[in-house]
Amino acid sequence: MELELSNITHRYGDVTAIEGVDLTVREREVVALIGPSGCGKSTLLSIAGGLLAPSEGAVYQQGDVPEGCLNPLTYVFQDFALLPWRSVEGNIRLVLADHKLPTREREERITQVLEQTGLADFRGAYPRQLSGGMCQRVGIARALAVKPAVLLMDEPLSALDAQTRALLLEEFVDLFARLSISSLYVTHNLDEAVRLADRVVALSRRPGMVREVVDIPIPVAERKDGDPVLTACREQLWQLIRNEAIAADQELTDGS
Repeated sequence: MELELSNITHRYGDVTAIEGVDLTVREREVVALIGPSGCGKSTLLSIAGGLLAPSEGAVYQQGDVPEGCLNPLTYVFQDFALLPWRSVEGNIRLVLADHKLPTREREERITQVLEQTGLADFRGAYPRQLSGGMCQRVGIARALAVKPAVLLMDEPLSALDAQTRALLLEEFVDLFARLSISSLYVTHNLDEAVRLADRVVALSRRPGMVREVVDIPIPVAERKDGDPVLTACREQLWQLIRNEAIAADQELTDGS
Protein backbone atom coordinates (compact mmCIF):
# COMPACT_ATOMS: atom_id res chain seq x y z
CA MET A 1 0.00 0.00 0.00
CA GLU A 2 1.14 3.54 -0.76
CA LEU A 3 0.31 6.54 1.40
CA GLU A 4 -0.18 9.73 -0.60
CA LEU A 5 -0.47 13.23 0.87
CA SER A 6 -1.80 15.63 -1.74
CA ASN A 7 -1.53 19.43 -1.47
CA ILE A 8 -1.75 19.39 2.33
CA THR A 9 -2.24 22.76 4.02
CA HIS A 10 -3.13 23.21 7.67
CA ARG A 11 -3.90 26.30 9.72
CA TYR A 12 -4.24 26.87 13.44
CA GLY A 13 -6.40 29.96 13.52
CA ASP A 14 -4.53 32.64 11.60
CA VAL A 15 -1.25 30.68 11.63
CA THR A 16 -0.44 28.48 8.62
CA ALA A 17 1.58 25.53 9.92
CA ILE A 18 2.12 23.68 6.64
CA GLU A 19 1.32 24.66 3.08
CA GLY A 20 0.93 22.77 -0.17
CA VAL A 21 2.79 19.60 0.82
CA ASP A 22 2.82 16.71 -1.65
CA LEU A 23 4.39 13.52 -0.35
CA THR A 24 4.15 9.78 -1.10
CA VAL A 25 5.38 6.87 0.99
CA ARG A 26 5.78 3.94 -1.37
CA GLU A 27 5.40 0.30 -0.46
CA ARG A 28 8.40 -1.00 1.55
CA GLU A 29 9.91 2.49 1.71
CA VAL A 30 11.06 4.56 4.68
CA VAL A 31 10.64 8.32 4.26
CA ALA A 32 12.16 10.60 6.88
CA LEU A 33 10.78 14.08 7.59
CA ILE A 34 13.25 16.69 8.82
CA GLY A 35 13.13 20.44 9.29
CA PRO A 36 13.55 23.23 11.85
CA SER A 37 11.52 23.31 15.05
CA GLY A 38 7.95 24.39 14.44
CA CYS A 39 7.93 23.55 10.74
CA GLY A 40 4.93 21.22 11.06
CA LYS A 41 6.51 17.76 10.98
CA SER A 42 4.30 16.33 13.73
CA THR A 43 1.25 18.12 12.31
CA LEU A 44 1.89 16.48 8.96
CA LEU A 45 2.28 13.08 10.63
CA SER A 46 -1.03 13.56 12.48
CA ILE A 47 -2.74 14.39 9.19
CA ALA A 48 -1.16 11.36 7.51
CA GLY A 49 -2.55 9.11 10.22
CA GLY A 50 -6.02 10.61 10.30
CA LEU A 51 -5.71 12.16 13.75
CA LEU A 52 -6.07 15.65 12.29
CA ALA A 53 -8.12 16.82 9.32
CA PRO A 54 -6.18 19.16 7.01
CA SER A 55 -7.50 22.62 6.24
CA GLU A 56 -6.91 21.82 2.57
CA GLY A 57 -5.78 18.78 0.62
CA ALA A 58 -6.35 15.08 1.14
CA VAL A 59 -4.66 11.84 2.19
CA TYR A 60 -5.06 8.72 0.05
CA GLN A 61 -4.29 5.07 0.67
CA GLN A 62 -3.44 3.48 -2.67
CA GLY A 63 -3.29 -0.27 -3.27
CA ASP A 64 -3.79 -3.33 -1.11
CA VAL A 65 -2.94 -3.59 2.57
CA PRO A 66 -0.74 -6.49 3.75
CA GLU A 67 -2.37 -9.82 4.46
CA GLY A 68 -3.64 -9.89 8.03
CA CYS A 69 -3.47 -6.10 8.43
CA LEU A 70 -5.77 -4.91 11.22
CA ASN A 71 -4.82 -1.24 11.12
CA PRO A 72 -3.21 0.19 7.94
CA LEU A 73 -1.67 3.21 9.71
CA THR A 74 -0.14 2.71 13.15
CA TYR A 75 1.78 5.13 15.38
CA VAL A 76 4.96 4.74 17.39
CA PHE A 77 5.46 7.66 19.80
CA GLN A 78 8.56 9.05 21.49
CA ASP A 79 7.13 8.62 25.01
CA PHE A 80 6.40 4.87 24.63
CA ALA A 81 2.76 5.29 25.83
CA LEU A 82 2.79 2.01 27.75
CA LEU A 83 0.25 1.20 30.45
CA PRO A 84 2.33 0.72 33.63
CA TRP A 85 -0.06 -1.81 35.18
CA ARG A 86 0.17 -4.11 32.17
CA SER A 87 3.05 -6.44 31.40
CA VAL A 88 4.94 -6.39 28.11
CA GLU A 89 2.59 -9.06 26.80
CA GLY A 90 -0.42 -7.23 28.22
CA ASN A 91 0.49 -3.99 26.46
CA ILE A 92 0.76 -5.81 23.16
CA ARG A 93 -2.42 -7.80 23.77
CA LEU A 94 -4.35 -4.56 24.30
CA VAL A 95 -4.16 -3.48 20.64
CA LEU A 96 -5.69 -6.81 19.57
CA ALA A 97 -8.55 -6.73 22.08
CA ASP A 98 -11.11 -5.04 19.80
CA HIS A 99 -10.41 -7.32 16.84
CA LYS A 100 -12.32 -10.56 16.46
CA LEU A 101 -9.34 -12.85 16.08
CA PRO A 102 -9.30 -16.56 16.81
CA THR A 103 -7.47 -17.22 20.08
CA ARG A 104 -4.72 -19.13 18.32
CA GLU A 105 -4.03 -16.31 15.85
CA ARG A 106 -3.96 -13.72 18.63
CA GLU A 107 -1.41 -15.74 20.60
CA GLU A 108 0.67 -16.38 17.48
CA ARG A 109 0.80 -12.65 16.70
CA ILE A 110 1.94 -11.82 20.23
CA THR A 111 4.62 -14.50 20.22
CA GLN A 112 5.81 -13.48 16.77
CA VAL A 113 6.28 -9.78 17.55
CA LEU A 114 7.97 -10.58 20.87
CA GLU A 115 10.49 -12.68 18.97
CA GLN A 116 10.91 -10.10 16.19
CA THR A 117 11.79 -7.39 18.71
CA GLY A 118 13.93 -9.49 21.06
CA LEU A 119 11.39 -9.38 23.88
CA ALA A 120 10.48 -13.06 24.16
CA ASP A 121 12.25 -13.38 27.54
CA PHE A 122 10.53 -10.25 28.90
CA ARG A 123 6.88 -10.95 28.13
CA GLY A 124 5.93 -10.98 31.81
CA ALA A 125 7.93 -7.88 32.78
CA TYR A 126 6.35 -4.51 33.58
CA PRO A 127 7.40 -1.13 32.13
CA ARG A 128 8.96 -0.03 35.44
CA GLN A 129 11.34 -2.99 35.18
CA LEU A 130 12.54 -2.06 31.70
CA SER A 131 15.05 0.45 30.33
CA GLY A 132 13.95 3.18 27.96
CA GLY A 133 15.23 1.21 24.99
CA MET A 134 13.31 -1.87 26.06
CA CYS A 135 10.14 0.18 26.53
CA GLN A 136 10.46 1.48 23.00
CA ARG A 137 10.89 -2.08 21.75
CA VAL A 138 7.55 -2.84 23.38
CA GLY A 139 6.06 0.13 21.51
CA ILE A 140 7.40 -1.27 18.24
CA ALA A 141 6.15 -4.78 19.04
CA ARG A 142 2.70 -3.41 19.86
CA ALA A 143 2.60 -1.56 16.53
CA LEU A 144 3.74 -4.62 14.58
CA ALA A 145 1.06 -6.83 16.17
CA VAL A 146 -1.62 -5.27 13.94
CA LYS A 147 0.54 -5.80 10.83
CA PRO A 148 0.33 -2.19 9.62
CA ALA A 149 0.84 -1.08 6.05
CA VAL A 150 2.71 2.06 7.17
CA LEU A 151 4.32 2.86 10.52
CA LEU A 152 4.02 6.52 11.51
CA MET A 153 6.96 7.23 13.81
CA ASP A 154 7.17 10.50 15.75
CA GLU A 155 10.79 10.91 16.92
CA PRO A 156 10.81 7.42 18.46
CA LEU A 157 14.44 7.66 19.64
CA SER A 158 14.53 11.22 20.95
CA ALA A 159 13.74 10.32 24.58
CA LEU A 160 16.68 7.90 24.82
CA ASP A 161 20.31 8.45 25.79
CA ALA A 162 22.89 8.51 23.00
CA GLN A 163 24.14 4.95 23.49
CA THR A 164 20.66 3.43 23.65
CA ARG A 165 19.57 5.51 20.66
CA ALA A 166 22.48 4.21 18.58
CA LEU A 167 21.77 0.58 19.51
CA LEU A 168 18.05 0.85 18.85
CA LEU A 169 18.63 2.62 15.54
CA GLU A 170 20.62 -0.40 14.35
CA GLU A 171 17.78 -2.64 15.48
CA PHE A 172 15.33 -0.50 13.51
CA VAL A 173 17.50 -0.86 10.41
CA ASP A 174 17.58 -4.64 10.77
CA LEU A 175 13.87 -4.90 11.56
CA PHE A 176 12.78 -2.72 8.66
CA ALA A 177 14.98 -4.68 6.26
CA ARG A 178 13.76 -8.09 7.45
CA LEU A 179 10.05 -7.20 7.50
CA SER A 180 9.98 -4.81 4.50
CA ILE A 181 8.21 -2.19 6.60
CA SER A 182 6.99 1.11 5.16
CA SER A 183 7.34 4.13 7.42
CA LEU A 184 6.94 7.89 7.61
CA TYR A 185 9.58 8.80 10.18
CA VAL A 186 9.80 12.22 11.85
CA THR A 187 13.17 13.15 13.33
CA HIS A 188 15.39 16.11 14.22
CA ASN A 189 18.44 13.87 13.96
CA LEU A 190 20.11 13.94 10.53
CA ASP A 191 22.25 10.89 11.33
CA GLU A 192 19.06 8.89 11.98
CA ALA A 193 17.56 10.14 8.73
CA VAL A 194 20.47 9.15 6.48
CA ARG A 195 21.01 5.82 8.26
CA LEU A 196 17.40 4.65 8.13
CA ALA A 197 15.50 6.32 5.28
CA ASP A 198 15.34 5.64 1.56
CA ARG A 199 14.38 9.28 1.00
CA VAL A 200 14.62 12.32 3.27
CA VAL A 201 12.12 15.16 2.88
CA ALA A 202 13.38 18.54 4.12
CA LEU A 203 10.67 20.97 5.18
CA SER A 204 11.07 24.73 5.33
CA ARG A 205 10.50 26.97 8.33
CA ARG A 206 6.84 27.72 9.06
CA PRO A 207 4.77 27.47 7.03
CA GLY A 208 6.31 24.08 6.35
CA MET A 209 6.75 23.38 2.64
CA VAL A 210 8.84 20.75 0.89
CA ARG A 211 12.20 22.35 0.17
CA GLU A 212 13.89 19.30 -1.28
CA VAL A 213 13.75 15.51 -1.34
CA VAL A 214 17.13 13.79 -0.95
CA ASP A 215 17.52 10.18 -2.08
CA ILE A 216 20.00 8.09 -0.11
CA PRO A 217 21.73 6.07 -2.85
CA ILE A 218 23.14 3.25 -0.70
CA PRO A 219 20.96 0.23 0.24
CA VAL A 220 20.11 0.42 3.95
CA ALA A 221 21.81 -2.88 4.76
CA GLU A 222 25.10 -1.62 3.26
CA ARG A 223 25.30 1.71 5.11
CA LYS A 224 28.17 2.13 7.57
CA ASP A 225 29.16 4.89 9.96
CA GLY A 226 31.65 7.22 8.31
CA ASP A 227 30.67 6.30 4.76
CA PRO A 228 31.59 9.35 2.63
CA VAL A 229 28.34 9.13 0.64
CA LEU A 230 26.25 9.23 3.82
CA THR A 231 28.41 12.04 5.15
CA ALA A 232 27.78 14.01 1.95
CA CYS A 233 24.02 13.39 2.20
CA ARG A 234 24.02 14.54 5.81
CA GLU A 235 25.92 17.71 4.89
CA GLN A 236 23.51 18.39 2.03
CA LEU A 237 20.55 18.10 4.41
CA TRP A 238 22.22 20.32 7.00
CA GLN A 239 22.87 23.02 4.42
CA LEU A 240 19.21 22.83 3.38
CA ILE A 241 17.89 23.49 6.87
CA ARG A 242 20.75 25.27 8.69
CA ASN A 243 19.76 28.90 8.16
CA GLU A 244 16.09 28.21 8.68
CA ALA A 245 16.83 26.23 11.84
CA ILE A 246 18.77 29.22 13.20
CA ALA A 247 15.90 31.57 12.30
CA ALA A 248 13.32 29.25 13.85
CA ASP A 249 15.36 28.98 17.04
CA GLN A 250 15.63 32.76 17.19
CA GLU A 251 11.86 33.07 16.80
CA LEU A 252 11.35 30.72 19.74
CA THR A 253 13.94 32.59 21.82
CA ASP A 254 12.37 35.96 21.05
CA GLY A 255 8.84 34.63 21.54
CA SER A 256 7.86 36.08 18.18
